[in-house]
Amino acid sequence: MHPKEVSLALVPRARFDVIDVAQRIALESGDLLSRYRKALYCSYHTTAGYLEQSLCARLRYSRERVAPFIRAFQKLFPPGADYRHDQLQFRNELTEEERQREPRNADSHLTFIGSGLRNCVTYVNRPATPVYFIDLDGIHEKGRRTRRTTVLAYNEEEVVHQGQIAVPVSRHPIDSVNLRDPRNGFMDELAAWLERGDIDKGRVDIALAPAERHVGLTVNEYETLLMRHDLAEVLRDPLRLMAIHGKHMLRHPMAIPAKTMDHAKYDFVHVLNELMDAFRVSESVVEQIVAAFMRVPASRFLRVKRSVSLLVSDAEGDGKARIVQGTYQSPILIQWKRPDDQVRRLDVTITRFK
Repeated sequence: MHPKEVSLALVPRARFDVIDVAQRIALESGDLLSRYRKALYCSYHTTAGYLEQSLCARLRYSRERVAPFIRAFQKLFPPGADYRHDQLQFRNELTEEERQREPRNADSHLTFIGSGLRNCVTYVNRPATPVYFIDLDGIHEKGRRTRRTTVLAYNEEEVVHQGQIAVPVSRHPIDSVNLRDPRNGFMDELAAWLERGDIDKGRVDIALAPAERHVGLTVNEYETLLMRHDLAEVLRDPLRLMAIHGKHMLRHPMAIPAKTMDHAKYDFVHVLNELMDAFRVSESVVEQIVAAFMRVPASRFLRVKRSVSLLVSDAEGDGKARIVQGTYQSPILIQWKRPDDQVRRLDVTITRFK
C-alpha cells in the first residue's frame, strides 16, 4: 500500500489552542490512520507545531496535561515584554504595509523553540490516540490565522542516504546559523542528495554529530532581531523575561532588591510546579530542579533539540521530490558556547517511505 498524504486547514479557537489532528483526520478521511503503521505530521508554521510522541506519552496524551506543560514555557516568555523582534520600526525587511499587518509575537517564537515544539514529528499510529497540533499564535491583535498541516501515513521506511555536512560558525559563543541561507550551501547539498535518492515521499533527518556540545537545532523564522537579540538574551539569562508585577522584568538578578528577587523565584517555582503537575512528580523533585536550575544556563532547561526533521514530498505533481517547508521556516543551528575549530558537524539521513 503506497503512502497516503493528506493536508488539513486548521482554524484555532484562541491564541493558544491544542487541536487533535488525528480526530480531524478520522472525521474527514475515515480509518486512514488505522490502515498504516506510522504517520509523519508536518506544520508549516513557526509558532505552531507538534510535541514528540514520547513526550506526549509521558503526558498520557491528555490535553489537560499538554496545555499546562506549554503554558509553563509561555510564562518564561510573556507577551508584551521588551522583545526586539516586536519593535516593528526596526524590522527593515518589512514594508510599511507589512508592519501594519505583522503581529507582535516574539513570545510565541521563543515558546516554540524553548518548549521543544517541532515542525515535523513521526508517530506510531495507535487507535483513538490523539495527535496534538499546538498553536501559540492562532489569534492576535491583527486577526485570526488559518493553519496548514500535512499528514503522511506510511508502513515502512528505508534509509537511502547518509552523510555529514560541516557548517562554519562565528567566533561568538552565543550565535545562530540559518541553514536555509544559500550562502552556506546546506540546502543545496540536501537537494543534490535527494535527486540521487530515487524518493517520492519521505523524510530528511538533520542531527548534531555525537561529539557536538553546547549547541541545538530548531526550525523557526530566522529573523535577525529575534535570533541575534531576543534568543541570545534568553540563552544568557533565562529568567530575564519572566514577568514580575505586571510588565517589570528581571534584568540583572545580582543588582536588584532582594524582595524583587524573591518574587522572581516565587514565579519561577510556579512555572516548575506547572511542569511537574503535568508529569505528576513529587514536590521533592521540584525542589531539586529549582536548585539545579539556579546553577546552570538556560540551555539545560530549554528543550532545544539535537535533531530536526523535514518533510519530503512529490505533491507538486511534476514527479520531483522536494523538501517541503513553510514560507518562513528555516532549520536553525543555535550555539551557546564556541567550538574549538569554528565548525559544527551535522549528520544527515534521508529516508524513503513505503
